[in-house]
Amino acid sequence: MGTGLRLWGLADKPLWTDEFATLVFSLGHSFQTVPLDQVISLDALLAPVQQSPTSASQVVTNLLSESNHPPLYFVLTHLWLRLWTGLGGQSTLVVGVRSLSVLFGVLAIPATYGLAWLASRSQRVAHFAAGLMTLSPFAVYLSQEARHYTLPILWILASLALWLQAVRSLQGQRRFTIPEIAAWISVNTLGIATHYFFTLTLLAEAIALLVLAIAWRSNLQRSALWRILAAIVGTAAGGAVWLPWLLGAHDSELTRWIYQGDRSGLGWLDPLGQAIAGWITMLYLLPIQAASTAVVIGSALGLVGLAIWTIWLLGSSRSGLVQGLGTATPAQFPSSGQAFVLLVAIAVLIFLGITYGLGMDLTSAFRYNFVYFPAVLVAIAIWVEQSDRPVTRWGLSRPALMMLMAALLGSLTVVTNLGYQKTHRPDRVVDAIYAQAPAQAPAQDTLVAIAHRTHGQTGRLMAIAWDIQGRYPVSATGRPAPQFLLAHQQRPIDAANRLDVVLSDRPRPLQLWLINMQTVPPRRLEAVLDDQTCLPMQDAASVDGYRYQPFECR
Repeated sequence: MGTGLRLWGLADKPLWTDEFATLVFSLGHSFQTVPLDQVISLDALLAPVQQSPTSASQVVTNLLSESNHPPLYFVLTHLWLRLWTGLGGQSTLVVGVRSLSVLFGVLAIPATYGLAWLASRSQRVAHFAAGLMTLSPFAVYLSQEARHYTLPILWILASLALWLQAVRSLQGQRRFTIPEIAAWISVNTLGIATHYFFTLTLLAEAIALLVLAIAWRSNLQRSALWRILAAIVGTAAGGAVWLPWLLGAHDSELTRWIYQGDRSGLGWLDPLGQAIAGWITMLYLLPIQAASTAVVIGSALGLVGLAIWTIWLLGSSRSGLVQGLGTATPAQFPSSGQAFVLLVAIAVLIFLGITYGLGMDLTSAFRYNFVYFPAVLVAIAIWVEQSDRPVTRWGLSRPALMMLMAALLGSLTVVTNLGYQKTHRPDRVVDAIYAQAPAQAPAQDTLVAIAHRTHGQTGRLMAIAWDIQGRYPVSATGRPAPQFLLAHQQRPIDAANRLDVVLSDRPRPLQLWLINMQTVPPRRLEAVLDDQTCLPMQDAASVDGYRYQPFECR
């Protein structure tokens, strides 16, 4: 079931800019080969996503020089895409680049079972945790993204298993062995090499260990503490390799979007609301992105109801789970799950601390919750099923089955594109372009221009071109594709100046589509459009990731 849900409609949703980054870099190509400040064809814009012989070293070189991510996932995707060479066209490449994430997402299901069993020694708890990972709408959503989220989840599951062994060694329940230390260091190093936010998981693990060591200081095993410190030092040494790139990513133009300006009034509550919404979607999702307003409202109310019911269920199912961290005995701990509750609480505080303290709003992108998502599922599984509730013939309690059925509805919502739609919607922009273009007008008289700062804008324009190529090919429309302009901005005014030069050389009549020009000084842009006799055809409109407006230039 987990595999089927994750493969359902895998090529149906449009690629968006982050997925284009995965595709371009994993193919060993560069965004810098796309010409700036000049009119280019659709084929020229999409040249970096054409498959050609490249090496893994080219993947690493281009990624580290142009992006702010570590290379492991991209190298694996590079090797994976070799299996798909020559197998088909556009849809096949989409399935190819997304299917590796699906594979890791499917592997996370038995891995979650293993971690939950290790934590509880209960097959009932382990089955429930695996069921939650199978059906979680958040897990299905991440698995259908051609991005490095499901592989870190696997590393997190492995790291948490070894972290749990370290926790148990603190009170002398077991010995934290040298092979376990080496495995923990290796897993953590691979996790950092996959996604830098894996370090937030490690930070939560370290703080949780510190809290437990203080709580159990009266009978703390000093030898275990030294072994844990050795693992921490080894992990720090392994992760230090990426420190220069990690520090550079902090001030990168590519990460500027996550920094929020000064908040005031109710704006201070926005991160809390976003965080709560993200937590709910770990378990439940209903068609909140349906076309019908009534369905959206009903779905929102339904999610609130499910959240309230789950809180009540957890409140009535404590079973000592959150009672007395400092007084838990070694015999009680393996089945209590207290460490996972503590870990999740610390991770949430880290997210909120970074959001409010550093101005980096980690709550604005739900996908970043992968950092503590596996721990949430294991904690909930222990919380609900490590109790004296009667077991149904399905091997789980009735509340657990109800949660799984609700989660299944959420997964179906994701795969039918009624929730967790792609972060950007280039398909909506393309539909608008072709709805405006008169049948008798030649399409070479259409120019799509975007203000360019980084490869993020290149990816946005690529997504539009890719969707045109897939849904409005020349063979079907009889019209050549639009042409494109990436108007680069060293200064905000540069894009308007470049647009002025380009428009001066274009034949008329011309249909001009301006995309994401919010960073261009409005007065200068208006002056250019007036000088070039470009009149608005409709008001500016917005969809996820795009703000666009068509003009007719005569």
